Amino acid sequence: MTFIRESALFHLWLYLLALYDSSTLHRLLTRAGSWCSRQINGSRLLAPLCREGCVARAWPESLLCRALNFLVNLPLLLLQKLYTLLSPILEDSFFARFVFTLGDKTPSVQFWLILVMWSIPFSRWNNAYSLAAFFLLLLLFHAGAMPHREYRIALERVGFYPLLLFGSIFLAVVFSRLRSSSARFLVYHISAALCVIVTVSAVRHVEDLKRLAAGAAGCALTSSLYGIYQRSQGVKVNPSNVDLRLALNVGMPGRVDSIFDNANTFAEVLVLLLPLTLALALCSKKLLGKAMAFCAFSLGVVALGMTYSRASWVGFACALTVMIFLWKPKLIPAFALFCCFAVPLLPTTIWNRILTIGNLSDASTLSRIPLYEGTLRLIKASPISGAGLGTAAVQRYLSFHNLYRGDFPYVHAHNFYLQVWAEAGILGIISFLAAMLWGVKQAARTVRHCESSAARTITCGAAAALCGIMVCGLADYPWNYPRVMCIFWFVFAMTLAGINLCSKTD
Repeated sequence: MTFIRESALFHLWLYLLALYDSSTLHRLLTRAGSWCSRQINGSRLLAPLCREGCVARAWPESLLCRALNFLVNLPLLLLQKLYTLLSPILEDSFFARFVFTLGDKTPSVQFWLILVMWSIPFSRWNNAYSLAAFFLLLLLFHAGAMPHREYRIALERVGFYPLLLFGSIFLAVVFSRLRSSSARFLVYHISAALCVIVTVSAVRHVEDLKRLAAGAAGCALTSSLYGIYQRSQGVKVNPSNVDLRLALNVGMPGRVDSIFDNANTFAEVLVLLLPLTLALALCSKKLLGKAMAFCAFSLGVVALGMTYSRASWVGFACALTVMIFLWKPKLIPAFALFCCFAVPLLPTTIWNRILTIGNLSDASTLSRIPLYEGTLRLIKASPISGAGLGTAAVQRYLSFHNLYRGDFPYVHAHNFYLQVWAEAGILGIISFLAAMLWGVKQAARTVRHCESSAARTITCGAAAALCGIMVCGLADYPWNYPRVMCIFWFVFAMTLAGINLCSKTD
């Protein structure tokens, strides 16, 4: 640390900061930022966004919430009573004390699990890892809660709409056209549900939240480094991912996919993790931690560019905008100015790729139209129940009723919202949209009334990541890969955990 502070580069940085602080540009941006902040805080647009809905207000004290809390916490209550009876024996046991201590540090264990689990190459990945990991965390949470009566699973923090969504997913299996396959997909959703429940219940301190954000940053760093290494070694252009017949795509290098099977999948993971990485960089107090987080974020941005995933680029841009809007609205003019200067400096291949967005001459864009049409026919034919959970059930329904008429095999709808509706029916899509809107609204409402803190910054980053992936979902289906689904719900859980900590601070 002393070496860094005494380096010439560090002193140059301090000189440039001092020069900027005394400049006319700084004064203009400060005044513009203050005006922008006043307009946003007093706007009619922000008021409904920050207004708590009647369902959200009623849920914690509702009979249903109390009944569900009692049921899910019943095993924990029995374990706590068992501990009371056997406490003299257990306190004398080294193994028991070790397990209790480890369980009390569940977020620390989760940090290592996600860091290792989400850095496993696709060729060695097994979807059972997620279920095993979060089931282990649930057991550890119960072990850590045995000596602490106040520790429990908090379903009131999870919220009504996410629980309703998980309920609709169970119904999608019951009414599925292919129950055996849907049951397999149900396991993936159970892993995601365990991730949300454990994360929201186990995070009790700001340091826990920062530790999990560091795990996300570590995953972003390792995958980005490997993606950049791929590019340095050369990536073969895949004609199925790039329409080389289009003049704008000529000369575009191969798309990196890092440790994942697909470049779009890798890009979606970065859209989810990079806002958390940036938030960690902003709230880290130690210079080394801040530098490492900024390094991970910068490398992640570079790797995201190398994926050439257009939907993810748009999603990431929206995520950054939302994060600044929630975190410090006064920085919006500075952010806009930065974009004006940075965008023209983009490489030609990225510029050309951006220009193909919405271009129906591009085969990738054109191929999505039959997918949308086929999925809409399915929704029209079965709007209430859908086809059943999982892409296989949707594929079977489309094939049986001859609803898809595209030239390429139907994998999924390439649209988040259409796919959820096609799988889980009307209840699934309504509860999904309500859960996401509720999560973002809760975050916006909480950070508005919360003092500046690490919890507030990370909450802004997590909510922004959700917004980014929802925009990305207009042209892709992130849940097609169960690992991405788990990361999605981890970010959602980080949002809820941050909201809880901000509420305590407030």
